[in-house]
Amino acid sequence: MPKAHIIGLGKSGIAAARLLKQEGWGVEIGDRKTSPDLLQQQLTLAEEQIDVKLGYSLDLTASDLPQLIVVSPGVPWDIPLLIQARERGIETIGEMELAWRHLSSIPWIGVTGTNGKTTTTSLIAAIFQAAGYYAPACGNIGYAACEVALEYGEVQANNSTDSNFADSTIKSKNNSIDWVIAELSSYQIESSNTIKPRIGIWTTFTPDHLSRHKTLDNYYQIKAKLLRNSELQIFNGDDPYLRKVGESGWSNPYWTSVKGKDYLINKQGLYITDGWVWETGINSEPDEKILETSSLRMVGEHNLQNLLLSVATARLAGIEKNIIAHAVAEFPGVPHRLEHICNWEGINFINDSKATNYEAAEVGLDAVDSPAILIAGGEAKKGNDQPWLTKIKEKASAVLLIGNAAETFSQRFDSEGYTSYEIVHTMEQAIPRAAELAKKYKASVVLLSPACASFDQYPNFEERGTHFRKLCLDWQEKFGD
Repeated sequence: MPKAHIIGLGKSGIAAARLLKQEGWGVEIGDRKTSPDLLQQQLTLAEEQIDVKLGYSLDLTASDLPQLIVVSPGVPWDIPLLIQARERGIETIGEMELAWRHLSSIPWIGVTGTNGKTTTTSLIAAIFQAAGYYAPACGNIGYAACEVALEYGEVQANNSTDSNFADSTIKSKNNSIDWVIAELSSYQIESSNTIKPRIGIWTTFTPDHLSRHKTLDNYYQIKAKLLRNSELQIFNGDDPYLRKVGESGWSNPYWTSVKGKDYLINKQGLYITDGWVWETGINSEPDEKILETSSLRMVGEHNLQNLLLSVATARLAGIEKNIIAHAVAEFPGVPHRLEHICNWEGINFINDSKATNYEAAEVGLDAVDSPAILIAGGEAKKGNDQPWLTKIKEKASAVLLIGNAAETFSQRFDSEGYTSYEIVHTMEQAIPRAAELAKKYKASVVLLSPACASFDQYPNFEERGTHFRKLCLDWQEKFGD
């Protein structure tokens, strides 16, 4: 029996282990951490004959080495263990690559970019489902791609209308998977060499994850690999970096722009004029109106760009414009990305926990009304904070700082001459103080947009946003009319 070792006991790692076990591999999962939750997962997986080793890192000097190593997304691709494994000829791949090997007969849509990936992926999935396709969204969005592969295997085996698709309410008429809509981070692309989407989308490109990727060019080349492997390519033509390289670095992609047709590089794609989304060079000649931008519930120019990318994808897949318009009008938005939580005495509380870098947090501030009370902080990332600081001065009456970054941010604010901030340390302290300051400054918005990762206080940005939501709703219930 061939042996596989999975690094990381998360959703992706567990799904990869189950998929390989289903194929007849001997499977073990290693994780350097240990906790009560992990111990419970260890017991559960033991019943499935999957060996879990906690507080463990693979020993390449042992005699019984695996033939395959599968890496979870959060594991750096260039750690010494993986370099040594590849040098020893042990096949080493990412969880997304493993899923692709089981799902490559199905057309994929691959969405990447520094910001905007999750909203675009979610909206694409909503449009495709409205068109009657079973098109699960997976990958960096929180639903492991190997879970989709497991479902597909079950459908292939059962081939009956009784097959159960997890987390879905719509199946195709063939009771199978029609499209895979994958959100891919740079980490997942880096460990996946053969993924070839039918349609590749690049949302934005700004410096991020440089502590892992070292240089901006490395980061760019990793993401570019996905687009080069895609049959059809869609680019955000309003992103300055993508526009610069796109004018000469790509053969015949489709472009999107909120600035009108004249801003499309090669005059094929989607654009906005006079409050309408227009299409050119895809399915129509001459140009054709697709839908009104006012049908989109989400605020901000960046969401209009996400709309264009999503609609372009749907049109390239042949989906009718009336179906697209209906799906867009019904789309509620994405949890933790400018998510409206509640209104308390005229003040809107908005959860933008997914803004884990300066660029995303700047976009979040730009999208809300001013004046705003901003809650920021967490585990700081490298990057250019100047545009974010400029936006804070423009729109924030006060900033409340939480987490490990609080002291660093306070010093940075002082250096910029911005003094309207307080260190409150935790979310529990931030909510009542934010409500008080919103009253004082007549602010219309309390915005959680951290500009930081969450790992200093929360397992992930979702947990941070969920905690914010609960505290806000508790406050509204306690002090509401």
